Amino acid sequence: PCARRVRMLEKSGVIKAYVAIVDQVKVGLPVSAFASVKLERQREEELDRFSNAVLRWPEVVECYLMTGKMDFLLRVVVKDLEAYEAFLKQKLTRLDGVASIESSFALGQVKHAHGLPIDA
Repeated sequence: PCARRVRMLEKSGVIKAYVAIVDQVKVGLPVSAFASVKLERQREEELDRFSNAVLRWPEVVECYLMTGKMDFLLRVVVKDLEAYEAFLKQKLTRLDGVASIESSFALGQVKHAHGLPIDA
């Protein structure tokens, strides 16, 4: 019965995937940078162009379309500050339509939940 329920959740898309959680420090990628990006215009074409570019960049492990002052929030994982600088110069700043970028660096991770707060 349990396996049947799991298959139903998989088929309905509630369970999207199964993954292994990899320790980014142990694989040589200890730096997490958060880049807040503002575009020159927020038209659908510009938002889509930016989103499609981000999908091609393996350094970007998370990307969110945001409300507020910035349009996108990216979590970028790299080996060191030089690698982040290269990412900025060779990729992010070369995209047409980017008005501004603000970077913040994580000093440590306090919480990273893998589940959702769903009432059973």
